[in-house]
Amino acid sequence: MSENSANGVSRFAVELGVAALTGAFGIAVCYGSLDIGAGWTDMGPDAGYFPFYIGLLIILGSLANIAHAFFKHRGTGEVFLDGARSRVVASFLLPVAAFAAASAWLGLYVGTALYIAATMLFQGRYKWWISIPAGLGVSIFFFIVFEIGFQVPLLKGPVEAWFGIY
Repeated sequence: MSENSANGVSRFAVELGVAALTGAFGIAVCYGSLDIGAGWTDMGPDAGYFPFYIGLLIILGSLANIAHAFFKHRGTGEVFLDGARSRVVASFLLPVAAFAAASAWLGLYVGTALYIAATMLFQGRYKWWISIPAGLGVSIFFFIVFEIGFQVPLLKGPVEAWFGIY
């Protein structure tokens, strides 16, 4: 995937990969739109009419990005991600992945409290007596806003069930 594998991942490879992903997303949108009808009827547009054209725009944008990458970045040797940068990215992505896994298992509110507290404690180097109340406070704030204010139930886990919150 890299032209300069010794130095890191090249910008050209990353731009091609992102364009391929967005192009695949556009194809999926078009395909899904065709399933629900992307035409025009006597009553007006079918449900998939506008999403189909949005998918086409996404595909065209992806093709434009591929062409741009070939003309501007092919063969330049520009490094997008090296070892030092990848550690910074990993320090952000790994906690987010842990947050997603914890939220799927323990519920969104517990996952949010753990993520905020752990991020403040380990990355921000805050004291535990600031980090833990901040994580709990943010989670309680989200609960009040979503569950009570907007009446939108979010993903809950065994801890909320233990407290009788559904």
